[in-house]
Amino acid sequence: MVYFNYKGCDYMNKLLQKYREDLHQIPEIFFKEFKTKKYLKEALSEMGYNPMDILSTGLYVYIDNGNNSTVAFRSDIDALKVTEETGLPFKSTHEGYMHACGHDGHMSMLLGFAHYLKDKKDKLMKNVLLLFQPAEESIGGAKKIVETGIFKKLNVESIFGIHLFPDLEEGLIGSKANEFMAQANEVNITVHGKSAHGAMPELGVDANIILSKILIEFENIQTRMVSPLEYTIITFGKIEGGSVRNVLSDYARMEGTIRVFNPDTFIKISEGIHNICKGYELAYNCKVDVDIQDGYLPVVNDPVLYKVFRNAVSDFNYHEFEKPLMIAEDFSFYQREVPGIFFFVGTKNEKLGYTNSLHNSMFNFTIDALEVGLNSYITLSKKLGVINE
Repeated sequence: MVYFNYKGCDYMNKLLQKYREDLHQIPEIFFKEFKTKKYLKEALSEMGYNPMDILSTGLYVYIDNGNNSTVAFRSDIDALKVTEETGLPFKSTHEGYMHACGHDGHMSMLLGFAHYLKDKKDKLMKNVLLLFQPAEESIGGAKKIVETGIFKKLNVESIFGIHLFPDLEEGLIGSKANEFMAQANEVNITVHGKSAHGAMPELGVDANIILSKILIEFENIQTRMVSPLEYTIITFGKIEGGSVRNVLSDYARMEGTIRVFNPDTFIKISEGIHNICKGYELAYNCKVDVDIQDGYLPVVNDPVLYKVFRNAVSDFNYHEFEKPLMIAEDFSFYQREVPGIFFFVGTKNEKLGYTNSLHNSMFNFTIDALEVGLNSYITLSKKLGVINE
């Protein structure tokens, strides 16, 4: 399936490859994407656009044809603190950082879409917003972009976003209506006890023991306080405490994540965590700090817009997810502002060994996957009535 009818598909493939290779070499973390921003601005300017700044390191292109409604397309631009091990000839030149989540591919697809649109303004039926968003991997750059008021200012009516996904075969498009990805909140538990020699434990308050009991107790929240029909996860992936083998620790801390879809379930889990920790404070005469941070909202694909989207990509190889996924994405903040659809483009290619997960130091994909993503943007823009061609 090829929709490139200008300069040929080979030309666009080479352009996508160039964008991907250039951007892959300069990964930068949240709100430090200065080289990335410079590259994007120069590429968009060469196409004849006037890219505008948003936040400190973000960009957007607004193609205004005088219509009273705008359709937005978004790419994230930040990278991860991951040391690359792909061995690619265009590997990261920033030691200890890598585009291990495919954002270099996301940017390449949106740049390709910008290239496609650059000579189509006279055929546009709606305004178009191309959004290059910083800080997806950390503090939710999407939320901060919404807070600028740009969606209201530009009369955005809907938004679409792509994420490369190695659990799907290369070229497959995948999504689902309604709940698609989970709400995610970080949770930190810190126990303050009292140090004592290991041979005289009665003189101290062992923070390590208390923290381990709290961790086990939290299992009851999922198994006894929340309906088994609810999608929930409480995971603590980091635990630290103590410094010497024969001394009771006066400090222990664990860091984790809560994943849910139902806001009421999150409240119940949060209350359960606080109550359990209060109980251990009383039982062991210690201090337990609970820090549950604001996180990403659940990604919920608008059911009405999803039907339009699903029809628009009917010619593609499609995978309909039966259940929502417990991973998270700050695209959810856009969906609280306007109807939006978030969807995956598969990158799994067993023949080439491209099977590693997102955030993995070996994550890789082909340009064929990017071509499918770009084709989906082009097809959507046509079938949604954004462009009359």
